[in-house]
Amino acid sequence: MANQANDRHWVGFDLGGTKMLAKVFDAEFNGLGQERTKTKGHEGAEAGLKRIARSIHKALEATQVAPSQLAGIGVGCPGPLDLKRGIIRSAPNLGWENVEIKDYLEKEFDCPVVILNDVDAGVYGEYRFGVAKNSRTAIGVFPGTGIGGGCVYDGSILRGKNSSCMEIGHVQVAPEGPLCGCGRRGCLEAVASRLVIASRAAAAAYRGQAPYLLARAGTDLSNIRSGALADSIANGDEAVEAIVREAARHIGRAVAGVVHLLGPDVVVLGGGLVEAMTELFLSEVTESAEQRVLPSFVDTFKVVAAKLGDDAGAMGAAAWVEHHVSAS
Repeated sequence: MANQANDRHWVGFDLGGTKMLAKVFDAEFNGLGQERTKTKGHEGAEAGLKRIARSIHKALEATQVAPSQLAGIGVGCPGPLDLKRGIIRSAPNLGWENVEIKDYLEKEFDCPVVILNDVDAGVYGEYRFGVAKNSRTAIGVFPGTGIGGGCVYDGSILRGKNSSCMEIGHVQVAPEGPLCGCGRRGCLEAVASRLVIASRAAAAAYRGQAPYLLARAGTDLSNIRSGALADSIANGDEAVEAIVREAARHIGRAVAGVVHLLGPDVVVLGGGLVEAMTELFLSEVTESAEQRVLPSFVDTFKVVAAKLGDDAGAMGAAAWVEHHVSAS
């Protein structure tokens, strides 16, 4: 285990449903190298843990950093987590349950390992190194297949006793609205996720209201990705633009509630949808939120687009384990 401060290295790991990323940092958090590979969650948790360890070893080898130089490993994970014991309780997109990832990696690398929610990792990355740097309180909203949320409050990730929180995707914004995957009605995810937007856009294309989208992607949801939606809007499909703007306004409604509760100075929007249609999301979310907050809150926060992209999760995970080790 690394003892000298200037010899300390950190690994940030982003465990996704389709890919995983291991990134090595020096003591000043300069990125030294990385290893990206497919997750292959269907092969099972045991095989998955071995792939994670192998990815970290390959990243270390590529950067000529020995495992003995590691001061800590941070892992951003999907699904409900037992943060204290370092267990992935359930990751439906991987098919894993009760995976003791912390113990496994600590035995493999002989250094502290901390796990955290993947969205929390992304928000913390933006707080330490990105658009939310130097803020007091930052919240993050990441619309995708679902809608994830996270908050850094006065330097620490806001979370419960043993689990993450900020489930903004399940804040009710449309009472008696569409059924959400969680079984409740009107959740933000049920009206503003990329999957919902794509479904509504496909219906518009089928009805002849989005001719460009129909010609480019058809009505198959697997083809209606963020880029296709952005191109559809750019090429005059007004029905698709209206669908996306409505979804963004719903996000603004949820953001307004969080602003009242936590008083953030920065609201970070991230993910593929936001990257593809940045100005649309920034303008609609800002306007929708400002219309709904108390007058005294209107000028207290700014809605901005994330800038770290795919590196945010790994950077945030590495920075969080450094924060954890330094505080212990």
